[in-house]
Amino acid sequence: MEPGKVQSEGGLNVTLTIRLLMHGKEVGSIIGKKGETVKKMREESAARINISEGNCPERIVTITGPTDAIFKAFAMIAYKFEEDIINSMSNSPATSKPPVTLRLVVPASQCGSLIGKGGSKIKEMRESTGAQVQVAGDMLPNSTERAVTISGTPEAIIQCVKQICVVMLESPPKGATIPYRPKPASTPVIFSGGQVRADPLAASAANLSLLLQHQPLPAYTIQGQYAIPHPDLTKLHQLAMQQTPFTPLGQTTPAFPGLDASPPASTHELTIPNDLIGCIIGRQGTKINEIRQMSGAQIKIANAMEGSSERQITITGTPANISLAQYLINARFRDVAAMWNDPSSMTTS
Repeated sequence: MEPGKVQSEGGLNVTLTIRLLMHGKEVGSIIGKKGETVKKMREESAARINISEGNCPERIVTITGPTDAIFKAFAMIAYKFEEDIINSMSNSPATSKPPVTLRLVVPASQCGSLIGKGGSKIKEMRESTGAQVQVAGDMLPNSTERAVTISGTPEAIIQCVKQICVVMLESPPKGATIPYRPKPASTPVIFSGGQVRADPLAASAANLSLLLQHQPLPAYTIQGQYAIPHPDLTKLHQLAMQQTPFTPLGQTTPAFPGLDASPPASTHELTIPNDLIGCIIGRQGTKINEIRQMSGAQIKIANAMEGSSERQITITGTPANISLAQYLINARFRDVAAMWNDPSSMTTS
């Protein structure tokens, strides 16, 4: 999401991409009979509206375009959902009309700016628009994104989305963003002999092609309580520049008839200087636990050895798990190196 340079009547008109998370029923309403509803939305708003493929209970709806087009598309979606609510109430005994609800998917690195210091920004958005805004505490599975839920009247939602867009433009994502991809209801793989089982690589391997997307650093304070000691920037830079060898997708599972196609678990070892291990572990182990959860790999950090200035990290899992874990560790070094190079952007990590 980069600010554009095109001036519109309302001031600076920028191009952005907003992602929405929807249930199958909501997606069906947006698509409409023979795709007529989404076609009309695209034509009237002039925004690009893409809907993720796949047999998933959840789908991602991506809206891209100038801010004016984004707001028109959001208005059409919000009014369509209100129409659905009114239609459903005619067949039910309910008397009070429930609010329209939309779920945005936002990089976790931008959520601190949406919440504001002590919750000041989110409180201001609620009070000035009349919409309810909730930022999920946990990241969505296998991603570095969180769900932001907006509820209220269509008018309140549109005003709230406008304010969220302003915040997201002022505070771009920090570091690499791993987008959330809804998991299929089941991903069966059929082998010769009729064996059927789920593909264990689906979640982690699907993300590998998206990993090397680097975004500009924002100039806002990173929230948290854990302050790391000042590291040796030369060592930190060397570690941050390490390149992770990625296994090409599709080459991790040799398809020999009758054989189990799961790649065997393997082990990879890294050596990290003692004074940098803290930025990998994080406060009370939060960072290392995030890396374990997102990569699916087992990660063990050896105890400090007397007389040694280094610690051994052992990563165990499939080649895809290991590649993802290595990437996330290196990305952590890059983030910390960037923070130390720009002290104004950092108080804690």
